Amino acid sequence: MADLAAVVFDLDGVLVDSEQVWDAVRRQVVAEHGGAWTEEATAAMLGMSTPEWARYLVDVLGARLDPGAAAKLVIGRMADRYAEGPPLLPDAVDAVRAVAEDYPVAIATSSPPVLIRSFLDGTGLAGVVRAAVSSEEVGAGKPAPDVYLEATGRLGVPAADCAAVEDSTNGLRAALAAGMTVLAVPNPHFPPDEDVLARAAAVLGGVGEVPAALRSLPG
Repeated sequence: MADLAAVVFDLDGVLVDSEQVWDAVRRQVVAEHGGAWTEEATAAMLGMSTPEWARYLVDVLGARLDPGAAAKLVIGRMADRYAEGPPLLPDAVDAVRAVAEDYPVAIATSSPPVLIRSFLDGTGLAGVVRAAVSSEEVGAGKPAPDVYLEATGRLGVPAADCAAVEDSTNGLRAALAAGMTVLAVPNPHFPPDEDVLARAAAVLGGVGEVPAALRSLPG
């Protein structure tokens, strides 16, 4: 068993197949309110906290809304998409349960609390995940390490003694900046930068490979 004390999962792109949904909803809101999408927008917003991406929609993409209204519109539409259950990735729930048999488990995500609750309630993982942190609750979204440091702090474990499971460039950067052992599950829709991916302890084909990967880490 690797010498780790806890494991922290990202949510979007790792446990739920939602990055494309976020992208589509934000594009729709921007188009409806007089803004213009740019080639850089999708990658730029991956990992941003709600206040950060809401300001981006207004200040950079030109949506004629105030950031609070933009956030409310996008999150409301995302909640509607989750109403019949979160769009789970294959093996996501089983992987979290398997890891939780060996380690305390947390979630560190840029999703807002309402979607975290929807995920936990819809999967029955509320009693398994010991801490769940939205970047709304901390100073900055990914690639800043704040959300990971808060999650490991709530577990009572130093970040350096924890593993993170991430899919995106900004998420990987955040976990690396927190000093964590990083398992990468590259998002096929928005692949992470190769230079960041190269710094991961392991690169996996899906979240279902996480329990075995943890066991194989040197410790």
